[in-house]
Parts: sequence; C-alpha cells; structure tokens
Amino acid sequence: MTDEWLSLSAAAKALGVHPSTVRLWSDKGLLPTHKTQGGHRRYRREEIALWAQTSSKSHAEAFKPERLMQEVIRNVRLQISEGSLEAETWYQRLDEDARMQYRQTARSLFHGLINYVASHGAEAENEAYAIGYEYASRAHRYRLNYVDAAKAFLFFRNSLIESVIKIYSEANVPSSQTAEIFHKMHVFTDDILIHLLKTFEALNASR
Repeated sequence: MTDEWLSLSAAAKALGVHPSTVRLWSDKGLLPTHKTQGGHRRYRREEIALWAQTSSKSHAEAFKPERLMQEVIRNVRLQISEGSLEAETWYQRLDEDARMQYRQTARSLFHGLINYVASHGAEAENEAYAIGYEYASRAHRYRLNYVDAAKAFLFFRNSLIESVIKIYSEANVPSSQTAEIFHKMHVFTDDILIHLLKTFEALNASR
C-alpha cells in the first residue's frame, strides 16, 4: 500500500486527535474511511486533508453537549429496554398501566435535561418544578411512599449519569467539558428531587 494511505493511528496523528476519536467519527460516518480485505481501517491522506479543511465546523458541531446528550438518551433507552427496571422493587409493585406511565415520565426527565443543556439553564427552575411534580404525582397516584418515589426518580437519574460517562468517554470529550455537563446534570436533577419531595409532602397533607 502506498503512502497515500494512512492507518487509523496515523490519521489520528494527522488530525491531532486521539485514535478513539477517529474510530468514533468513522463509525458515525463523519469521516471517510475504507476497509482492507482483512477488515482494517485505512484513510486516504488527501481525503483526511480535505476533511480537516472543510469539516472542522461540522465535526465540532457533532460533539456539542446537545448532540452528545442525544447519544446519551439513546443509550439510556437501550439500558432500560434490557430489563433493568424489572429488578427494581418499587417497579415490581406497579401494574402494567403504571409501568407505562413511569416510562413516559422518564422521557420527560431525559428531554428536560436536553432542553436545560441546550438553553444553558434558562427557565431551569420551572422545568425542574414541572418534572418533580410529575414524578411526585405519579408516585402518589400509584400509592408509592416518598422513599419509593425518590428511588424511582434516582433510578432514571443514575441511568443518565452512567450513559453520560459511557458516551463522553467514547467520544474522548475533554475533561473540562465533561465536568461542566456533570455539574449541570447534578444541579438540574437535585432541583427536581427537591421539588419531588416537597410536592409529595404537600399531596399527603391534602388528603
């Protein structure tokens, strides 16, 4: 093979990124790649050079927090579809209708977090209150106690955190950006949990 072809590590060096980042860009179809008969990735030097000149904005866009959070949400859905919910004691006490309602409530949390990240925290208090109220009223309706209500929320919150760790690690996101996202996640979800407990207390008092 002539020197116009680059290995994955050589392409990473030419682009100034980690090899795992080149692998991820290739898997997502962002970076033109070719396979040898043996299944190894190879890159044309001229294609790499052209891509670096014309696609710097687009591949940077792909790793903005909002785009990465979309990947996180997909990963969370995969985790939940694999049956991890069935191991939760609070979930086992719910009928099928209640389980479906909780899965819908989980989507509110996921999309609320995406909106929070995309809007840089604007209207975060209202969003946190709405989601906390939704979790509390759902638990109250299905006769879960406040401990189980918190456990249900923390299950979905922790699934999000685990997925962030996985996706951000695979994308080789700089530690400063990862730390910023973790801070935003904890601020936002802590507010939700506080509103959840306050709402649950108010609902019990109104009985």
